[in-house]
Formats: sequence, structure tokens, C-alpha cells
Amino acid sequence: MSKNSFKKTFILDTNVILHDATCINQFKEHDIVIPISVIEELDHFKRGSQVINLNAREFARTLDNLTGSALFDGGVSLGKGRGKVSVILSKGLDDEIKKIFRDDNPDHRILSTALEVKRKRKSDNIILVSKDVNLRMKAKAIGILAEDYSTDKIVNVEELYSGKETIENINHEVINKLYNPPFELPIKPYLTKLKTDIIPNKYYILRNSTHSVLASVSHTRETIRKVDKTHVYGIMPRNAEQTFAIDALINFNIPLITITGKAGTGKTLLALASALHVRKYYRQIYLSRPVIPLSNKDIGFLPGDVDSKLAPYMQPLWDNLKVIQDQYSETEKPYQQINQMIKEEKLVIEPLSYIRGRSLQRIFFIVDEAQNLTPHEIKTIITRVGEGAKIVFTGDIYQIDHPYLDSQSNGLTYLIEHFKGQPLYAHINLLKGERSELAELASNLL
Repeated sequence: MSKNSFKKTFILDTNVILHDATCINQFKEHDIVIPISVIEELDHFKRGSQVINLNAREFARTLDNLTGSALFDGGVSLGKGRGKVSVILSKGLDDEIKKIFRDDNPDHRILSTALEVKRKRKSDNIILVSKDVNLRMKAKAIGILAEDYSTDKIVNVEELYSGKETIENINHEVINKLYNPPFELPIKPYLTKLKTDIIPNKYYILRNSTHSVLASVSHTRETIRKVDKTHVYGIMPRNAEQTFAIDALINFNIPLITITGKAGTGKTLLALASALHVRKYYRQIYLSRPVIPLSNKDIGFLPGDVDSKLAPYMQPLWDNLKVIQDQYSETEKPYQQINQMIKEEKLVIEPLSYIRGRSLQRIFFIVDEAQNLTPHEIKTIITRVGEGAKIVFTGDIYQIDHPYLDSQSNGLTYLIEHFKGQPLYAHINLLKGERSELAELASNLL
């Protein structure tokens, strides 16, 4: 069997490029085809400050550097041992596509290009790569192989790092020592003999038949210390996982934190209360979230000015702030301090797109609903963090509103998988809903 019989041709959908501007470097020895309709679609995304706009511009520059007519005639090699990339100029919709789908739109033009390439190359190794599940189904319906773009996907989400572990049958001596000054022990020899991964900032429930203790590995992995319940701006943790989350949130040795969990587990509330608890050490508190418009429409279709359009997306963040504020009466100082911080813009709640261009020096930055970010967007945000800043990503990896992301490919999952074990990072997965008994029952049953 010849070597070329294993060679594949991947046809890229626009959403793959907007998801990852470097995607053409991920296909090794295989060829890449870009339909001209994809170039046309990218043209609509080139203006703006969102990550997808940056990706559209970056990809256009990459193609522009592959100069020469060969890009439109046979393709340009991407290097030794690599495949070729080419742009296909399609002449309208294929007759078969017209008969089946009728509408002339970018998706159907991409399908038309795929059919054209399959016929010309007389190969079954023609694969459409798209983040759009409906387009993939359409492709398969007309005999075109189709795949999701899986380069940045996590293989097994069920085994994703949870940030904590329960260890049974712990020696009484270990627990007793952690309950007495200095409230910490060297890892050796107390934990190394146990079957557990010693990971920086990992949390433990250590217990035996009569006693238990909450503990955490230090960022240096040299000691394990007792973790106490901490009251943060009127909010008291209600379970072990919430206690761990607050401990990480107010720990100055941990500048990057992820908190996951289903609705009602307290992710955003704990992050915001902890930020207020340590506010004097930071210049500002930013609380933000990505705007994922309804049915993937632009927010421009909503009535009113910009603030009116964005208000529904930001309201859940204001609701969390109100919960914290309501722990006090209106005459108490903590209640009034929140109003003062908002007035002086020491506490800012805005869409993520508004905050990206700002300086992130000595900022406590909370990004809510981070499961709706792509891996590239997560990287873009973290690489802007300056000295003295702390950044917290919260979200539910199973509750995704983004049309082209899932539990395996979203940025929050990607971040947890790749930062596990780093001394500057901590993660905790919240398990129990604490919003109300009814909310917890609905979350579990419905």
C-alpha cells in the first residue's frame, strides 16, 4: 500500500479558524483545503476586539504570507514532512447540493467544495472539519466524512482533576498534630507512604473512624497544613469544598484559581465574597463574564443602547453582589463599603469584552461562566495578568451556551487539565448545591 493512500485532505470550516487561528499547523503531513466561501466569511469577522476578530486577522496574515498563485492552484507546502494548504475557488453550488438543500449559504458552499474536492482527487480520505454539529451531519448525509476539531479536546472529562481527595484510615497522630501548632506537617514521611498524588495546592479530607481534618499541600509540596473555615464578608462556607475554595481564594501564593460546579454550588458568590475580604491588597475587583448572545445572534438585535443590551447578561453578577450585601443591614459599614466601591469604580462588573484591554496590575479578576470561553480566549486573558493580580475562573463545564464548545473542548476544561500540578494554581470542584433544598433537588432530578 502506498504512503499516499494514508494521506488525508482536511477541509476547514470557518468556525475552526475562529476557534484556533493556528489550526493549519495541526494536521501534520495531511493536506488542508480552505473553501473561498470561508475566506469570505472571515472577512466579516476581521473588525473588532473579540478573540474571534483577532483570530480572523491572524489567519488572514498567515495565508497572505503563503504568497503566490500556487495557493489557488495545487497548494503551498507548509514545510518538510508537512502537507499543503490550498484555497479552492468554487463556481457556485454543486447540482447535488442544490437538489438536497436548495438554500445558497456559506455552509452549503463548503459542502459543495468538499464534493468537488472528493471528485477531483478520487479519494475517500476527504474530511470536513467543523465545530458545527449540524454541518457535520449534513456532510455525512451526502457521503463526506466529517469530524470535530479535536486538537484541544480533553479525552476523558470524567477523570478531570477535582482539586481534592478524601483519604480514609489516617493515623491519629497525623490528625492530632495538624490540630496543634504550627498546624502543619512535613509531607515526608506522613503522606508519601499513602497512595495519593502529592500535587501543589491540592486539598484533602483526612479522616479515620473517629476524627477528621481538612488539609492542603503547600505550593512547594514540602508541607501539609490544616485548613480552617474562614468567614468572608458575611459568607460562611457550608461544606468542605466551599472551605477549600475560600482558602485558595484568599491565599496570596496562588494567583490562578479555577472553581467548577453545577448551578447553586456557590462558585461566583464565594469568589466575590473572598475578593471583598482581601480587597485592601488589590487596586480593583473586576467581575466579568463572556457575552454569548441568544441563538448565537449579535446583541445588536436587542432593543436599547449598549448598557441596556448588556444588562441582562450582567444581572446574575449583580444578584450575587446583592446576596453578599444583604448579609448586613443598610446602616452597617460593610453594606455601605460595597456601594462606595462601586461608586469609586473599585468594584467593576462588566462584560469580558470591555475588560480585555485594561491593565491587570494588582487586580482581583473574576471571570464567571468561563466554560463559554475557548482555550485560546483563556490563554489570551491569563497572559495579560500583571504583577500582584489574582485571576479566578468559575463555571460549569456541563452547562455550555457557546454553539461550538462542549465539555471536552471548552477553555475551562482545557485550563484545568493543563495547569494541574503548577505551584501557582489551585482548583476545586464544588459538589453540593447550597442555594436551597428545592434548587438542589431540581438540579439532581431534572
